Amino acid sequence: MPFALCHFLIKKGGKYMVLRILPIVLVILMTALPASAQFDKLLKGFGTSPSGGLSDAKIGSGLKEALKIGTENTVNLTGRTDGYFMNQAIKILMPEKLRNVEKGLRAVGYGPQVDEFVVSMNRAAEKAAPLAKEIFWDALREMTFDEARKILSGPDTAATDYFKRKTSDHLTTAFKPEVDKAMNEVGVTRQYKELVGKYQTIPFMKSESFDIDQYVVTRALDGLFHVLGEEEKKIRTNPAARVTDLLKEVFGK
Repeated sequence: MPFALCHFLIKKGGKYMVLRILPIVLVILMTALPASAQFDKLLKGFGTSPSGGLSDAKIGSGLKEALKIGTENTVNLTGRTDGYFMNQAIKILMPEKLRNVEKGLRAVGYGPQVDEFVVSMNRAAEKAAPLAKEIFWDALREMTFDEARKILSGPDTAATDYFKRKTSDHLTTAFKPEVDKAMNEVGVTRQYKELVGKYQTIPFMKSESFDIDQYVVTRALDGLFHVLGEEEKKIRTNPAARVTDLLKEVFGK
């Protein structure tokens, strides 16, 4: 029964009088069971804690809502054509170890093939990015109240750091076969072998072996976490990014 309706009637002097019983209910609750536990539970129902701040339940819900929105935005931004390639902060470039290969090939007229190879690596990452959504959401379901409080009071990328710890291994496992598949579809592996083959035909040029698949997986995940960090910062620092009442309440404090 809502507290506003918690009344009962007594007859006094021929007249009925309405008494509110909320104070009586509170006394009964606090004396019948451990007071601190009952009062904490009661206050949590109103979204507050005994200290007057937000309850664990509301903090957890607010963070999960924020991170669900943030991860969805991240996947939408990266998992589309040019999501990586046109974002200079996460664009996958020629690996450092292959920069000499790149220079040598460009010097002898294979610049367009190198450029096509770079585009293909980014296309593979863009195809794999949507896999991250469910993995991120699984990590959200496992988040404890204690973790939520620490994240809320932490730095601007505290939640992103949490995701890195919780999901990196899982994401790597999930991304690798998808990236391998995507790289075959968009021709990354074929182009890589062709480029290395051309490079090796240049006199006095030697190339070292390199796991191009693992490189793309690693850079794809780096890009995901970078974008997620930017989305988290928006929600923490920009009121306009708090698109629900719950986000406004939790992050407004």
